[in-house]
Amino acid sequence: MLQPITPLAVTAFTATSALGRGLEAHRLALQDARTGLRANDFSLAPLACWVGRVDGVEQAALPASLAVWECRNNRLAWLGLNQDGFLGAVHAARERYGAARVALLVGTSTASIGTTEEAYRRLDPDGGFPADMLRPPIHAPHSLAGFLAEALGLEGPCLTISTACSSSAKVFASAERMIRLGLVDAALVGGVDTLCESVLFGFNALELVSRAPCRPFDRTRSGISIGEAAGFALIERAEAAPRAPRLLGYGEASDAHHMSTPHPDGLGAELALRDALARAGLEPRQVDYVNLHGTASLKNDEVEAALIGRVFPSGTRASSTKGYTGHTLGAAGILEAVITLLAIRHGLVPGNLGGNEPDPACGPQFAWRNEARSIGVALSNSFGFGGNNACLAFGGAGSGA
Repeated sequence: MLQPITPLAVTAFTATSALGRGLEAHRLALQDARTGLRANDFSLAPLACWVGRVDGVEQAALPASLAVWECRNNRLAWLGLNQDGFLGAVHAARERYGAARVALLVGTSTASIGTTEEAYRRLDPDGGFPADMLRPPIHAPHSLAGFLAEALGLEGPCLTISTACSSSAKVFASAERMIRLGLVDAALVGGVDTLCESVLFGFNALELVSRAPCRPFDRTRSGISIGEAAGFALIERAEAAPRAPRLLGYGEASDAHHMSTPHPDGLGAELALRDALARAGLEPRQVDYVNLHGTASLKNDEVEAALIGRVFPSGTRASSTKGYTGHTLGAAGILEAVITLLAIRHGLVPGNLGGNEPDPACGPQFAWRNEARSIGVALSNSFGFGGNNACLAFGGAGSGA
């Protein structure tokens, strides 16, 4: 039987997505039930769908000293770091603990593959990459973590987690283990994924992309809308910040049922969820809100709706926020963790945007419209391809202490 963990403080957090840059932009969009999705204006070839695109990425620039890392994914990461005072919080932690005592743990599913795609589109007459693309660090899955380590001057453990859509949720679990074992004193966790042709046309080839804005848990849903995002959080021991929200628990599972389809009974998802509750020392009735994975694919939503119905009482609220941001893939875990923390901070249950005709499989737990209520404990679900499942448990300041 799992023993409860010692809660950790989330001393700073931030996000950039189609809803805008920073916490206030996200809070206002959620409050106003305003989507960030738009008709696809990204792909080079025509593809009729909707995307969650971040404005300003093309105009952003990395500092000259970091030019070797130049690519769209790292530009989005740089935008994400420079808001909500987050960069200052990281620098303060580095000074407080030492550069070698702060871990860097990031999730991504595609890293900077969009730049590699561009290099192949611009091959020179001999079939080689063009001169400006001869930068090996950006053509690797570790591009994001390598960039962040150099940009932030961090020298502690540096890890890239790539488990599809659970990637930047699982970083919280790694952070807790490293801090508990005394390997580090703090951890910078996060995730970044940008739109690229491989993702858009890859998911389209799987017949998972909706032609209309995604409609999570709607009876007529027809697939996902792909988005992009950058999000980060700083994790420290609770005594470092008594008034900060808490990471209370986490659960991870890998059911390996199918490459792209969830287990029909949600076994791995349920194991991750129940392990998160166990590590947090919580019963289902103590959970006020669950941010669902809810991608608007036919099978995912069906399985997750059934899971919520059999685990939680009717008073627990649950919703997906993919209708606001799109599915941001490897950045989904951190983006929805940030949204969950905002829900706790502001007492706002985000409505399940796009669910205008609720699927009959959805129970009374579902919040179809915004609800104002106190949220002491909230979960965030992230379920990825290949059965890579993760669930995070968060609470307000002092929770679990």
